[in-house]
Amino acid sequence: MKLLSTILSITLATDVAVGSIWSNKAAYNKWHETELERWLSDHEIPYPSPADRKLLEDTIAKNWDNYAVSPYREWDTEKLTSYLKQKGIETKDGAAATKENLVSQVQSSWYETEDKAQGAWSSVKDWILDSWTESQLKAFADKNGIPVPQPRHRDTLLQKARSNYETVAAKAGEATSYPGNWLYDTWTESDLKEWLDTHGFPAPQPSSRDKLIASVRRNSRLAYLQTQDQAASASASANAAYATLTDKVIDAWGESQLKEFCDKNAIAVPQGTKINELRALVRKHRADLLGDSYSYTASSAFDAATSGVGDQYAKATDSASLLVEEAFNEAVNTWTESRLKAYLDARNVPVPHGSKTDELRALVRRNSHQAVNGFNAGSWDDLSFAKLKEYLLSTGDATAKKTAENADSTREDLVTAAQSAYASASGVGGDMYASATSYLTEATEAVKKSTFDTWTESELKTYLDSYGVPVSQGSKLNELKALARKQYTYFKYGTNGPVDTAFAKISTAVSDGYQWVMSQLGAGSEAAKQKTKETKDEL
Repeated sequence: MKLLSTILSITLATDVAVGSIWSNKAAYNKWHETELERWLSDHEIPYPSPADRKLLEDTIAKNWDNYAVSPYREWDTEKLTSYLKQKGIETKDGAAATKENLVSQVQSSWYETEDKAQGAWSSVKDWILDSWTESQLKAFADKNGIPVPQPRHRDTLLQKARSNYETVAAKAGEATSYPGNWLYDTWTESDLKEWLDTHGFPAPQPSSRDKLIASVRRNSRLAYLQTQDQAASASASANAAYATLTDKVIDAWGESQLKEFCDKNAIAVPQGTKINELRALVRKHRADLLGDSYSYTASSAFDAATSGVGDQYAKATDSASLLVEEAFNEAVNTWTESRLKAYLDARNVPVPHGSKTDELRALVRRNSHQAVNGFNAGSWDDLSFAKLKEYLLSTGDATAKKTAENADSTREDLVTAAQSAYASASGVGGDMYASATSYLTEATEAVKKSTFDTWTESELKTYLDSYGVPVSQGSKLNELKALARKQYTYFKYGTNGPVDTAFAKISTAVSDGYQWVMSQLGAGSEAAKQKTKETKDEL
């Protein structure tokens, strides 16, 4: 047994070592020779010309880690210090602040692990377009004849550009692993300079179009990582700020504070609005931002918002995430087997044959952070009666039209007909499918703004029943709508819904909005605490 254990240990160690060696070569090992030369030229690494493939690979191997995996190793002390300050990490002064020490500190707080960096270079198309502007993505799609459903939002443009990346390169007879100038055909020199300026990279001097493209291409991975880091930080900040904006804090604010909040967050306040109406407006806005999914009733949440805001930032973020996770798990516990399967199907998660309900719930929880993967038959499930009928009439399908025109058709009949029509369109493809996805995109945007507002009581009850959610006798229409919205949010977004919804709506003003809200939470803490004391005294 001891011998077997030793052999297994040696085998595993060998596998790890071989895997490590392979991973170091995996990315550029499959590149075209022109790409190998391009990478070396972009990084101003000399190589003999002409050079055979082995020499090019050997030259890259000597420089790969310092440029592609851990680019900070080539930074000077000033740039290393600047990065650490940006990350909020204190640096040592004097002799202790050697480049070696700084590199070590940066390494421990770098954007990604070495393994992830190696993997990223194996599929450049997954990230190289992410730092492009919406107009640049539109130009790329238009020039290369890539169909993009209306309305053409940035996320849709990015997805379409990414999925057609290899097709565009193939038509041009170009390689894709470390792309040439073909990728930037639609960019002007001013676009290239603006990109470098936006992401904090100096433009080469003297500059030419080729040099500008080389600089953009060389720095694209770092720009992507910076953008992802900033987005994550802004999302956490926004989430923390609005998650701690409790009812007690709103009640503690005076009229001027409430009005200032409305001004900062573009909430229209009618002339002559009273203070209680202002509070209701702020609460409604908060609920809209957080997708009706946060409910802070415990005093601990209030304390986190008022007892030293600076110290409570991390706690607020963690508490918010935990509450979302807990609420999602509670919701999933009521879901029917068909709902659980639909959740997994919408994310292309394979469902093992014969899975029991508890196993499905466990699978859903494991995929709680997964976003819905495009549209599918279940996408029609949350649309209103009017939207479903409108779609069926627009398909040109005789059966669908008959169902829409039948006065006795229930909402469930319309959903079934829409799913069937969509499945047919998906199978046929072309204009029919493009029309269906375009309609879904438009309808989904409408759902976000007025989800369930036009639904009848019986429709809401049927919808909730499909999730296995019990409806109390005498429940009011607004209560049913709120319950339906919660299930819709969890099904659509999993545990990411409240965060993403909030961030998407306030991202354009996140820095101002967040700083302002947090300062108000701090400034109003004493008044808010007094309000809490009065409330407790009354109980």
